[in-house]
Amino acid sequence: MKNLKHFTFLFLFLVIGCTKPNTQKVTIATAANMQFAIQEITTSFTKQTGIACDIIISSSGKLTAQIKEGAPYDILVSADTKYPQALHTSGFTTKPPEIYAYGKLVLWSISKDITPSIKSLTDKKIKHIAIANPKTAPYGEAAISVLKQAGIYDQIEDKLVYGESISQTNQFIVSGAAQVGFTAKSVVLSPKMKEKGNWIAINDSSYTPIAQSAVIIKKVSVTENTINFYKFLFSAKSKEILENFGYLVIEK
Repeated sequence: MKNLKHFTFLFLFLVIGCTKPNTQKVTIATAANMQFAIQEITTSFTKQTGIACDIIISSSGKLTAQIKEGAPYDILVSADTKYPQALHTSGFTTKPPEIYAYGKLVLWSISKDITPSIKSLTDKKIKHIAIANPKTAPYGEAAISVLKQAGIYDQIEDKLVYGESISQTNQFIVSGAAQVGFTAKSVVLSPKMKEKGNWIAINDSSYTPIAQSAVIIKKVSVTENTINFYKFLFSAKSKEILENFGYLVIEK
């Protein structure tokens, strides 16, 4: 009888051990334009799988530099394809980057006295125009392209104030430090920002399509949780969330 009890206890111990919740988090390095969308995506993923996620927000360029320096990120969700491709070429990813969405650029102002337009940027009443650093942020690079194509870059160059990422650019706009600025459509459609100010979508032909890609960072052992989140990023649920935030999602 004692042996039977001992066997039963051992069996229950093994079952409990095997069904122990997986507490290993997935650390996701995320471009600032995806700040709001990734929160909804990870919330949905965690609800479905029980796997928690840590989100690190910065510009794609800075995140890439951190990964090359050994930052312990599992996945890079970039604002472009250039940086993920650079990581892959250098041997930092498990496979080539895959496009999860195409981002859209907008011109946004919180001021009631300003109706955003490209032409208005040359107006004397506009002293500062916020833009993400084009050296590290793809949306900043796209904004420079728009200004040059419009033929006004030289006229307004002195007005430009550069954020380290779209997040800081948004802070400049919301605080009024800049009367107007270029940001991601996903920002102005987010629950936190969609009631603030006025914005216009920038014509797609004014800048190179912002093809946003993701990669799994190469490690000694890539966890199953990481692989599961990466797959979820391309799922129907994630695509639905991305579309709600103004991203263009194309089926593979």
